[in-house]
Amino acid sequence: MSERQARPASNAEAVDPLRVWFRFIRLSRRVTAAVAAELRDIGLSIPQFDVISTLSEREGLTQQELAARLYVTKGNVSGLIDRLVDAGLVERRPIPGDRRSHALHLTPAGAAVAERGIAAQAAYVARTLGRLDEAELETFEQLVVKWRELARTDASS
Repeated sequence: MSERQARPASNAEAVDPLRVWFRFIRLSRRVTAAVAAELRDIGLSIPQFDVISTLSEREGLTQQELAARLYVTKGNVSGLIDRLVDAGLVERRPIPGDRRSHALHLTPAGAAVAERGIAAQAAYVARTLGRLDEAELETFEQLVVKWRELARTDASS
């Protein structure tokens, strides 16, 4: 074992933001893969689940509104919706006075799948992130919110 591996990191050593970034990206990929596997077991991809879970929170969105909420293009959402309609999980309903747009709603089967997907994610979170104590979780949330605000500021610069 090398000397670097044998000794613990000193508090005096500076934390490298790039190293933290790489750890965060790898963690994100690991978490995404784990959740994707659980969603696959109920017959959904992550993008399909994103649509269904969003509609479970707010039905009646148009494809354009849904795309904006998911930070994707309307074209990306269109194909997803087509597949979810074909699977009997989502339905398009006419919007009175608007012949070009449709309101998106979950079917009863779609609502049931959304519930299962949300339960699978809640279980994964409980097994992982939920094992942090309250103070750690509060600190983590504060850091994530702060990073999000920094990212938003950077994007608008």
